[in-house]
Amino acid sequence: MDLSDSGNAVTVIAGVLIVAGVFGVILPIIPGLLLSWSGVLLWALLSDAGGAAKWVVLAVATVITALGTVVKFLWPGRKLKDSGVPLPSLLAGGVLGLVGFFVVPVIGLLLGFLLGIYAMEAMRLGTDQAWPSTRRALAAVGLSLLVEFAAALGVAVVWVFGLITT
Repeated sequence: MDLSDSGNAVTVIAGVLIVAGVFGVILPIIPGLLLSWSGVLLWALLSDAGGAAKWVVLAVATVITALGTVVKFLWPGRKLKDSGVPLPSLLAGGVLGLVGFFVVPVIGLLLGFLLGIYAMEAMRLGTDQAWPSTRRALAAVGLSLLVEFAAALGVAVVWVFGLITT
């Protein structure tokens, strides 16, 4: 592959963006799903191959990204609401997660989130009932991560399929 050819260079850069986006979902340092979609956008805008098919690939990737974004907030949010974890506990988890992100790189976000929810739930329910409540909140966050990961993989698969067919 000759990277001096602009079409090949655009394809490689788009692929790197898409792969980085998939990994960005797992490591919450970069906006994963958005990065994956931007790789497809870059490829559709700057690639010389593909014709109309690349726009279909971009449209499908856009739909997957939009659906993934909406579902990642609605479905886990509903599960959290049904589980009975109150908003102040979630806010404490979010604030401590943000602090933990900067104090302990990579895993601090998760540790701070867990600690914040557990502390608030321990004050509200007592230590014996705090862990089940924290586990339900963690399951909802895991569900959100899984939905976003599936959407990022869907975008990647659509792009690879479009790359092969164009």
